[in-house]
Amino acid sequence: MTLSPGSTELTLEPAHQPEETPVPSLAELTLEPVHCRPELLDACADLINEQWPRSRASRLHSLGQSSDAFPLCLMLLSPRPTPEAAPIVVGHARLSRVLDRPQSLLVETVVVARALRGRGFGRRLMEGLEDFAQARGFRRLHLTTHDQLQFYAHLGYQLGEPVQGLVFTSRRLSATLLRAFPRAPSPRPPYKAPSVTAQTAPRAHKGPSLPPPPPLPEPLTSSLTSPAGLPPQSLLETQYQDLRGCPIFWMEKDI
Repeated sequence: MTLSPGSTELTLEPAHQPEETPVPSLAELTLEPVHCRPELLDACADLINEQWPRSRASRLHSLGQSSDAFPLCLMLLSPRPTPEAAPIVVGHARLSRVLDRPQSLLVETVVVARALRGRGFGRRLMEGLEDFAQARGFRRLHLTTHDQLQFYAHLGYQLGEPVQGLVFTSRRLSATLLRAFPRAPSPRPPYKAPSVTAQTAPRAHKGPSLPPPPPLPEPLTSSLTSPAGLPPQSLLETQYQDLRGCPIFWMEKDI
């Protein structure tokens, strides 16, 4: 290592330059539940917090709730670089049961290590969790996304309708919550019906009587059905939103 006088630039000699971490092989990756590998909880928490910062204690508590009874957290693991080292956590996904849909699962979160994105690990994670769910008797997966529609569409996912994930399998939420699922305002301005009481009777006149006026149209409502029968979402826009008010797209796939 050499340090030039009067300079803050640090230069590593070629013989001492650190080696790049080898990229894991897709064929060697495995998918395992977090609760089956408690020694990897810290590494999994670090990977998730890299994308969604949160207190470490809260993240570890959330991961600690994983169980075969759902919600269930999965880790995409790379084999150990050395016999003494632990496997590398490449990705993470969280699955939960769906209200009133016993054969469906909701994919709550999907994340891949930032340094490994764009190399096929996201696809491998999704394919692995689909096999995992199918092997346990589930037939459909649901998920939401803000900006990854094309990625999921390439994996066979299509636009779907909102569903309610169950935080705990012993706690069922009212089905009315689904019907009241928040939706972004319609791009069309709300219709304002004219006031009937403000109208005055026309003056009497000679000649044939005029036909009665047509009935007033009903005002638009805020139901999940879009005005004029249009779908509530397309690949370009959506009328659904998350709890923060950001637009989201609901997608689903039969497995």
